[in-house]
Amino acid sequence: MSAARKALLFVESNTSGTGRLFARTARSMGFAPVLITARPEKYAYLAEEGAPEVVVVPRVDEDELHARIAARWGGAAGVAGITSSSEYFVATAAALAARFGLPGPDAASVRAARDKSRQREVLAAGGVPSPAFRAVSSAQGAAAAAREIGFPVVLKPVDGSGSVGVRACADAAEAGSHAALLFASGESGARVLVESFVAGDEFSVEVFSGQVVGITRKHLGDPPFFVEAGHDYPADVPGEVAAALVDSVTRGTALLGLGWGPLHWELRIDREGRAVPMEVNPRLAGGFIPELVRHAQGIDLIRQTLRLVVGREPELVPTHRYYASIRFLFAPGAGRLAAIEGRSEALGRPDVVEVSAYRRPGDELAVHGDFRDRIGHVVACAASAHTAARAAERARDIVRVRVDAPGSARADAADEADEAAAPLAGAREGAA
Repeated sequence: MSAARKALLFVESNTSGTGRLFARTARSMGFAPVLITARPEKYAYLAEEGAPEVVVVPRVDEDELHARIAARWGGAAGVAGITSSSEYFVATAAALAARFGLPGPDAASVRAARDKSRQREVLAAGGVPSPAFRAVSSAQGAAAAAREIGFPVVLKPVDGSGSVGVRACADAAEAGSHAALLFASGESGARVLVESFVAGDEFSVEVFSGQVVGITRKHLGDPPFFVEAGHDYPADVPGEVAAALVDSVTRGTALLGLGWGPLHWELRIDREGRAVPMEVNPRLAGGFIPELVRHAQGIDLIRQTLRLVVGREPELVPTHRYYASIRFLFAPGAGRLAAIEGRSEALGRPDVVEVSAYRRPGDELAVHGDFRDRIGHVVACAASAHTAARAAERARDIVRVRVDAPGSARADAADEADEAAAPLAGAREGAA
């Protein structure tokens, strides 16, 4: 098999969004994208033209996948690379790549970093600003830890993503109740992280093989949850704020041993001006931040990730310098989606380059307090940060979401921290 026709294997995927873009990009690079999955029904994009080949397995087990890849493709002889666009499977993909002598991050470091309590321990021991924290295994333990730390506190699963299960709690009763809910739902595994609430502006820093690509300003919804309502890239921040963010991220990346490939850091600037990490994810950012980077700077982080996966050098030099903003669409409440109106009008506004919806009329919607509440987005790109943000906000306000009375809406557990379905409205390339 020639190199141009080698398979590029994805161990599971984001449910859409970047999952779809990874497959498309692999094909455009001359590889044959293959999705290995135990649950193909999760992925709506598999029904679209140009979808990857699908190999269904009983379960995602490293040894079983190793044997299957060796038997079907002859390992590295027929496989250009192995990766995953899902945070939950990055370590498995990395371990498989290593067994075949293919490029990838250190699987042990990725597994360790997926545990948010382990992140906290390593960063605090290394002198990176950190909140007070405790990892607990019971609701009673959560209430006791919250009293010890002092209110308000934040509770989160130790290995979650997409803000699923993350909540601020104002007293011990709330902390114990939310911890009990997490343990009962199975979203927390055996432990829950309790940590002090850090007040301040929130940012993310996108890192690639130890190099800071840029800083994103994050906009969050109403407390007590932490739903991401929008992003601005690159963030227009004072030099001292940027320096603090880069310093924490640079030191933290080295401490965690995550020097290969993409990293997504989330941090807050506290009252003392310190950049305090909320968490680090050993993957590309979600929330379409890679698309903002592409619009703003011409750097395709998905393509660069796949270049690294197949053993090529990444190309991270900006080709232009704009500002891009995304604002997400939310339903006014639970119920059956009747319509999402005004998308064409919003797309026609100056500087607006994309308007998308993830849900279709008839879909049942529920309010979860995490990424699943987002039902669409608008993206704007302009020559200034203020213009891009204002254009995105105006376009968002044009779109009208109509929801009928609640029917059978229910809060299903999240499979991935990513968008739920394919865009329904088109995108147009503009300012970039």
